[in-house]
Amino acid sequence: MARTFERSTYLLLTGVTVGLLAGVFLDRLLGSDEWRLFQSVRRLARESFVEEVDDQQLFHDSLRGMIAGLDRHSRFYTPEQVAALDRETSGEFHGIGVVFRSSASVGQILFAYPDSPAERAGLGVGDRIVAIDGALLETMEPGELQDSMQGRTSLVLSIEGLDGAARQVTVHPESVVDPSVRHAELLDAARGVGYLAILSFSHRTASEFDAALARLDAEGLERLIIDLRGNPGGILEAAVAIANRFVAEGPLVLTETRAGTRIDVADPERATHVGLPLVLLVDENSASASEVLAGCLQDYGAAVLIGDPTYGKGTVQTLNRIEAKNVVVKLTTAVYYTPLLRRIERDGDHPGLTPDVQLSATATERRRVYRYLGRYTVPDESLAAIRTWEATLGEALLQTAPADQQLELALDLLTDALAAR
Repeated sequence: MARTFERSTYLLLTGVTVGLLAGVFLDRLLGSDEWRLFQSVRRLARESFVEEVDDQQLFHDSLRGMIAGLDRHSRFYTPEQVAALDRETSGEFHGIGVVFRSSASVGQILFAYPDSPAERAGLGVGDRIVAIDGALLETMEPGELQDSMQGRTSLVLSIEGLDGAARQVTVHPESVVDPSVRHAELLDAARGVGYLAILSFSHRTASEFDAALARLDAEGLERLIIDLRGNPGGILEAAVAIANRFVAEGPLVLTETRAGTRIDVADPERATHVGLPLVLLVDENSASASEVLAGCLQDYGAAVLIGDPTYGKGTVQTLNRIEAKNVVVKLTTAVYYTPLLRRIERDGDHPGLTPDVQLSATATERRRVYRYLGRYTVPDESLAAIRTWEATLGEALLQTAPADQQLELALDLLTDALAAR
């Protein structure tokens, strides 16, 4: 009985103590001038704004403003924005793995990704999705098709083939790689001039890059153009890994944080293409990790940069996920420098990196180039079927590369360098 009384007394006193401490904390929080100001502004917005305001939106907007006020790169992501962020950084999305024809028949497949759920289910060139689990595709709003796949493990698709035959297919959506390395090809097979574009840097970009290089090597690669135009950056480690392919020793990037300076040093065993004649295409929208890669290779004389001065984003952002609320806070946590200690961050009128050869594109040229770069690379196994389909239609289904004076200059530079050897 005595022990029970002591235990009850202890729990009571503990509860009172915790309650008093919580009360003091809440009193200080709720009684602070800052909290009263926040409540007043929120109340004003709720009661006086011309339209009714959602409380959750006001709360998220206040967090967004707090983080955005720190610098131009920090950002608060709401639950609705987290999915897009995850796709950008992971290099994956949940889906069936098809590229649709950009015009004409709604839901008509141009091609399926190799080894994708769609390909494994027998979907291919020209197949048109008529309905999903009985719901007609033509009645869906834009984006509803992708939304319908989220969280699903199985879909029944009603399909109409190019020959008009109807069939039903069961497909199992899963994580599909959204390739960041595209258009890898030999532009000049006789001279071994290869080309590839890196649209952004995800966790998969370095492995995609290595796979593309391996294919080009097998085709006779002797010199390479890497297109970083319009690349906004992404995962820093991916850019550092690719820089290492062309630099065998020394620092690749220096990252300065509150805790000190970290130096990423080249690993000789991963320097697979040291000495390969290399040109990088850059412009004012090449930023962050793109500038880390370009700045490193420029410092070592491993590549020639052609194009416009880069954006000038020399800071590192860390993604902090608050799981309980499914939100992400992207916070600037470091500044990086090139191996020669050049700071990339734009300062007033001073841009990021200055190309070795400056050549500006017109706004029209840039739009056309970006549109082409954003296209998915057609798998070799689908190309013949698409060409046959084009002949039947009497029209082109694949966009051809636009006129591109910056790329032409890169080709001329590599060709002239070959002739001089």
